Amino acid sequence: MEKKGHIEIKISGKKGNLDLTPDNYDIKEIMSVVEQIESLLFPNDKTNRPVISYTIEEGSVIHVFKTTIQAIIGFNAILGQINTDQNIDFLDLPTAQAIETFQNTAVKKDYSFSITTSLSGSSELAINNDTYFYRNSAIWVDAEFYFYGKLTNAGGKDKANIHIVTEDLGTVRIETPIEFLEKQEGNILYKTFGIRAIGKQHSETGEINKNSLRFLEIIDYQTDYDDIYLKKLRKKAGWLKGINPDDWLNELRGRYNA
Repeated sequence: MEKKGHIEIKISGKKGNLDLTPDNYDIKEIMSVVEQIESLLFPNDKTNRPVISYTIEEGSVIHVFKTTIQAIIGFNAILGQINTDQNIDFLDLPTAQAIETFQNTAVKKDYSFSITTSLSGSSELAINNDTYFYRNSAIWVDAEFYFYGKLTNAGGKDKANIHIVTEDLGTVRIETPIEFLEKQEGNILYKTFGIRAIGKQHSETGEINKNSLRFLEIIDYQTDYDDIYLKKLRKKAGWLKGINPDDWLNELRGRYNA
């Protein structure tokens, strides 16, 4: 049987004049914590992650999440690094956002969080009204992106979006004007397109904030070599004067076709 470990998130505070306990801890607060665990443990591969089980215990309120010991060892290292750096800029975006959620709750409700693991000598991360675990917004800059892949979803009741399945990033959701979707005469689903979008990108790591993406343009995407299209481009390219464009392209291709 695979060896297990656990994460413990202890939350203390007040509900009016009463100490916080599982009996006065609302289900929405439980959900708010539970929703962050995948991002803490498996920020980049939630589809193939191992099982995470959950219990809530007395002692103020203690959330216990059990999963593989390997994941717990990795998370313990993250806790130690956050304590050393006293910031979360180095984290993967989903993990950083989960920590920010706890920090926001601590400030809003005057709760104190203590996050540890089941490992002997575990690192401990304390989050409360006096800590400041937020990303440095200066390192997230506006950027323009091109995504290529198959569109699998389009629409939405309030905020419309499209989903495009890419080879490198998996499914990417892009906020899209309803007016654009209304004007589409044919079915664009399950067809391959390029999508031009804007959003936030980490200036040091290049990581894309997938929650910030907004649609700019849809592009017909042909993966096959189009000889007629390339010939039209050659005619427009003034810098090709004195150069045989066919020989030049063949020379470039030669490196790949050799």
